[in-house]
Amino acid sequence: MNRLNIRKVAVLGAGVMGAQIAAHCASADVPVVLFDLPAQDGKPNAVVDRALAALKKLDPAPLATRDRLAFIDAANYGSDLEQLRDCDLIIEAIAEKMEWKLDLYAKVAPYIRADAIFASNTSGLSINALAEGMPAALRGRFCGIHFFNPPRYMPLVELIATRDSDASMLDALETWLTSRLGKGIVRAKDTPNFVANRVGVFSILAVMHHTARLGLGFDEVDALTGPRIGRPKSATYRTADVVGLDTLAHVVGTMQATLPDDPWHAHFATPAWLQALIAKGALGQKTRAGIFRKEGKQIMVLDLAQQDYRASAGEVAPEVDEILKLRDPREKFARLAASPHPQAQFLWSIFRDVFHYCAVHLGAIADNARDLDLAMRWGFGWAQGPFETWQAAGWREVAEMVRADIDAGRAMATAPLPAWVFQRAGVHEAAGSYSAADDALKARSALPVYERQLYPEQVMGEAPRARGDTLWENDGVRLWVRPDQDARIGILSFKSKMHAIGDEVLDGLIEAVARAERDLDGVVLWHEAPFAVGANLQQVAAACQAGQFDMLEKTVAKFQQASMTLKHAQVPVVAAVQGMALGGGCEFAMHAAHRVMALESYIGLVEVGVGLIPAGGGSKEFALQAHRLAQRAAGGDAFPYVQTAFQTIAMATVAKSALEAVQLGFAKAGDDVLFNAHELLYVAIRRARALAEAGWRAPLVERQVVVAGRNGVATCEMMLVNMMEGGFISAHDYRVAKAAAIALCGGEVDTNARVSEQWILDVERAQFVELLKNDKTQQRIVHMLETGKPLRN
Repeated sequence: MNRLNIRKVAVLGAGVMGAQIAAHCASADVPVVLFDLPAQDGKPNAVVDRALAALKKLDPAPLATRDRLAFIDAANYGSDLEQLRDCDLIIEAIAEKMEWKLDLYAKVAPYIRADAIFASNTSGLSINALAEGMPAALRGRFCGIHFFNPPRYMPLVELIATRDSDASMLDALETWLTSRLGKGIVRAKDTPNFVANRVGVFSILAVMHHTARLGLGFDEVDALTGPRIGRPKSATYRTADVVGLDTLAHVVGTMQATLPDDPWHAHFATPAWLQALIAKGALGQKTRAGIFRKEGKQIMVLDLAQQDYRASAGEVAPEVDEILKLRDPREKFARLAASPHPQAQFLWSIFRDVFHYCAVHLGAIADNARDLDLAMRWGFGWAQGPFETWQAAGWREVAEMVRADIDAGRAMATAPLPAWVFQRAGVHEAAGSYSAADDALKARSALPVYERQLYPEQVMGEAPRARGDTLWENDGVRLWVRPDQDARIGILSFKSKMHAIGDEVLDGLIEAVARAERDLDGVVLWHEAPFAVGANLQQVAAACQAGQFDMLEKTVAKFQQASMTLKHAQVPVVAAVQGMALGGGCEFAMHAAHRVMALESYIGLVEVGVGLIPAGGGSKEFALQAHRLAQRAAGGDAFPYVQTAFQTIAMATVAKSALEAVQLGFAKAGDDVLFNAHELLYVAIRRARALAEAGWRAPLVERQVVVAGRNGVATCEMMLVNMMEGGFISAHDYRVAKAAAIALCGGEVDTNARVSEQWILDVERAQFVELLKNDKTQQRIVHMLETGKPLRN
C-alpha cells in the first residue's frame, strides 16, 4: 500500500457539516479550500465567509485553536474551481438531494486530478448511484466518507466503497482518516443510511412507538434512555432536537422511500406531532424550540395531552431505578421483561426491538457484529453496542424471550429471528466477531495503522489485550513494560480512582523513577483517560479538619519532589496525556522531558477553584518560562510574561485541546499532538526511545532565575483591586490570586532579583499552606467534594 499524502483538502458545501469537516482538517494541519455557491449580492464568497465566522461561535468548538481558521480559504463554484486541481482529497458535503449532488459532480469533475480522491459525505444516499454521475476515469477514486456530527468530537467515519472503488485507495484513505484525523472507521455496505444511522434511527423510531403505546412523557423517556442505560445525557428526544427534527424526518423519509421490503417498514414514518413541529418551524436546538425549549432558566417539554409546553420534570420510578442499578445484566433484563411497570416494559421493549432489528439485518448492513456495535458506540455515543448488550444479558436466554414476544405479537415486526441466532452462544469471541453474510467469524482489520493502537477500543468477548510485565508496584502506581514494544522503556501507570494524586502515588512515582534510572532507558507516564485530576482532595480535607498542617506541608514538599524527580530523572520521562490533566496532573505533565498528547486533552492549573494555588511546581515552571522569554527580549523584563501566566492561573483557564495547551504554556511547541488517542502509548514509547538514543540529559536545576519580585506582585494587585471594586471577585478570590502572584513573581524580593528554582518552590509551598489554613479555602474544598462544583465565597 502506497502512502497517501494529502497536502490540501477541498470541501464542497459550507453548511454545518461541511464547515466543521473543514475545521477539523485545518486543526490537523491540512490546508482546506471550502466551497459553496457564489453569493447573489456582495462578495462572491460571502456564503463561505459567513460559515467561517459561525465556526468561531460554536460550542463545543469545532476548531482546536481559533488561529487554525486562517488555514481555510473561501471559494465558490462560479470562479474558483481551478483551485480543485491542487487538492488531493475532495469531500462533497452538500444537501442530501441526489439531483443536486449529481449536478455538482458534473460541474467539478473536469477539475479533479486523476490521482485525487473524491468522496461524498452523504448520510444515506446510494454511493453507487452517486458514482454514476462521475466520469468513468474517476470512479476508481470515488467513495463514501460519512462523518458524524460534530466531526471533531464524534469518532465514527463510515467508509463506503462503490463497485469500482480502488481497494488500495480505500486502505490508504482509512489509514489517513484513522491516524491523521483520529477517526474510528467502519467499512459500511452501500445500503440506505449505512450502519449507524440505520440502527440509530430505528432505535429512535422504536422509542417513539413505545412512548406513544405506553403513554409516557418525552421528559420521562429521556430520563430512562440516557446514562442509566449507557446512552448519552441527551438521551433520545433531546438528541433529536440537537440533530434537528427536520434532519431526523429526512433520514426517516429516506428509509421509508428506499426500504419498502423491510419488515419494519410500517414504522418508518414521522409521528403527526413531529410533522406539526416541523411545519411551524420548531426544528429543535437550531431554532431554540422543538420537543424541548428553554424559557429563562426553565427547561420546558412538549406535552401532547395538553398540546402545549410544560416544565420538564421527567423521573424514573423507584422500582425501575432499582432494577437499572443491578450489576448483573442477566438479572436486570429478566426483571425488566417481567415487571408490569410501564417504564420497565418500555425499556424491555426498546431493547427487544433493536436486538430483533439488528439480528435480522446484520448480514445486509454490516460486515460483522463488531462493526455494528462500534458504529453505535462511535456514532451515537452508546456505551455498548446492541449485540454487546444482548450477549452480556445472556445470549440464548434473551433470544428465547425475543422469540416469545414475536410469536405473541408484542414485537414491532413479525419477522422471525434468523436461524444463526439460536446456533450460537454470542457474536463476539476471542477469534473475531460473527459475520451473518459469510457465516464466519471476522478478525479485526490487518491494516498496519492498527499496529499503532496497542490498546484499541474492544467489544465484549474479544480477547483481552496484553497487560505487560510488572516490574514493581505499590498501592498507587504500577511500573511495567511491553516487551513486544520495548523491554527497556518502562510504563508508569497510576492505579488511583480518576488517577488522583495522593501519598501512595507520590511515593510510588518517586520509587518507580529511581528503579527506572537503575534498570531502564526511559519511562512513559501513561494510563487511560483521565491523565490525572490533581491532588487527592479527600486526603487534603481530612488533614485540614484534623489540623495536620505540618503533615500537609510535608506532603506538598513531597509533591514538589515528585515533580522535580520527573524533570531531573537520569532517563527521559515522556508524559502521554489524554483527557483531563488538571492541577497536579498538569504539573506532572509540565515537568516531563516531553509530552505526547491526544488532541482531546483538557489541561490546566485549576487550584484557585478550591481556594489554592499551584504548588507542585506549576507556578515555578511558569516563572522559569517568563525568565527564559525575558532573556531574549529587550530590557530583560520578566513581568509581561508573568502577567500572562498570572491571568491563566487566576482564571483557572483550562486548555480545550492539546494545541491550545501549547499556546497557554502547559506544553511546548515541540511536543507531539496525536488525533487518535489509541496511538498515544505506541508513540510515547518510541519518543522515549528516541530521546534515550539521542543521548538525552536531564536539565540542570536553575540557580539564576530573574523574577518580577515586589513590583510584579504590586502590578497584579492593581488588577485585582479593580476587579474586586467592580464586584467581579470576592475578598477571598483576591487573597488566592495574590498568593498566585507572589509565587509567580518569586516572592517579596527586589524586582529582577535572581533566585534559584528551589527558592520559587519554597515560596509557592508557603503560600499554598497558608491558604490551606484559611477557613474559606477549607469551605471551598469541602464544597467541591460534596457537589463537584466550585464555591464562590
